[in-house]
Formats: sequence, C-alpha cells, structure tokens
Amino acid sequence: STPRRFAADAMLYPIGAPIVVAHRGGAGECPENTAEAFLTMGERGFRYLETDARATLDGVAVLCHDATLDRTVGAAGKVRGYTWRELARVRGGGPAVLRVDEALERHPDAVFNIDAKSDDVAAPLARAIREAGAQSRVCVASFSERRLRRMRGELPETASSLGIGAIARIVAASRARTGAARRRLLKGLPDAQVAQVPLSFRGVPVLTERFVASAHEAGIAVHAWTIDDVAAAARLLDMGVDGIITDVPTAMYEGLRERGL
Repeated sequence: STPRRFAADAMLYPIGAPIVVAHRGGAGECPENTAEAFLTMGERGFRYLETDARATLDGVAVLCHDATLDRTVGAAGKVRGYTWRELARVRGGGPAVLRVDEALERHPDAVFNIDAKSDDVAAPLARAIREAGAQSRVCVASFSERRLRRMRGELPETASSLGIGAIARIVAASRARTGAARRRLLKGLPDAQVAQVPLSFRGVPVLTERFVASAHEAGIAVHAWTIDDVAAAARLLDMGVDGIITDVPTAMYEGLRERGL
C-alpha cells in the first residue's frame, strides 16, 4: 500500500519493516520517561522511543505519563500545578522531569513517539517540537482524535497516530462483509502513519489479522502495545504487525533475534 501523504523515504513507521519501540523509554529496564532511560536506550542501539507529554502551569511541555508526580518523581501534586521553574527544582527522591524540547535536542538521532496526555499540552507540545526542529522525527499520538486534529494543524509535516474513533472504523472495516463496505469505512480516515493498538479493548478483540490487513490497505502501519512477551510478539509479527511497543526492549529484541525475526 502507498501512504497518502508521506513519501516512502519520509515514513517514520514503514509497513513491512518491523521495529521495536521502547515504551516510556523502556520502563521495565530504566526509570520511565527519564534522561537515564533515553540515554540507555540510545547506548543499546534503540532508535524508537515512546514517551508522554503533559503541560506545566505556565505552558511548558514536559515528559510525564501521570497527571500527578507521586508515582514517578516522589513529589506531591499535579504536573499542571507547577510552573516549569518550580518543577525543575522539585526533588522528591525520584528522577527529575525533562522538558520535551530538551529530550529532543539531546537525542537528535532518535524517533520520538509522543503521547499528548491532555488537551492543554497540545499547543506546548507542538511548540516544543518546532523549537527543537524535530518535526520530521516525531510522531504525535493521543486517544483523542480532536486533540490530534489540532496538532496535525500545527505540525503539518509531522507524523501522527490514529485516535480511538479512527481505530474503531478500522475495526469495523475488518469485520465488513463486503469489499465495498470495507472500502467505505476506510475512506476518509485521518492522514496518519500508524495505528497503535492493544490486543483488545474492554474484552473486545482489536488486533486481528484482518485488522492489520485493513490498516495496511489504507496505507497505515500497525503497532501493538504493550507487549512484553516474546512469544506473543512473534505471533503478532507473523500476523503482519509492523511494530512492537514494549517495556523491555532489550529482552524483546534479543528474544526476537533468537527466533530469526
């Protein structure tokens, strides 16, 4: 299949060339979304890094999965309750929080898949990506298609993933009884490079062989998350999945390599 906007040599996530993506910077091997994690992954040869962005009180995009700091930083309060200057001084016993632009600038050879966790981070995240000159090596992600539309508008040259609504259309297309019905459901999907999906959602299977085929028909790569079992990853690659998002990228890569994958 031919992607709709991006030329083949501009694809961050090509179809048919499987990759391993370090989820939250390899959260099973390093403290998640931290300078240590990104540095370690780079030293081990991993180019593809998944991470999360939230906004501070004064509109600075920072890397943090949770809305609060308790679990990862060991400090009290919400990320958006601090200005960046205040947050930079927080020492709660855990790793310091990184700015998005800082991470992008420190790792110029990495491809960052950045999940915008809230509406208020969309504009700061787009600004940080532009300021780092990283438009061509970032994929913006979100469950919210509305949030993604906003970021696509601000970053027209930057790759994006699909939101929940668009993924549901591919699920429906994969179950369509006729080719005409399938093509109708796939027509007009957002201009994205990748569908990043779990095996199932609320007990309903999502990632099936027909889902992968339908996404590929629309020119969209498919990544599975969060897969930490090598045997499960091997089965997914056999189905045609294009990327494995994992907390244990080193073990995943070594296990897949032992299987000849």
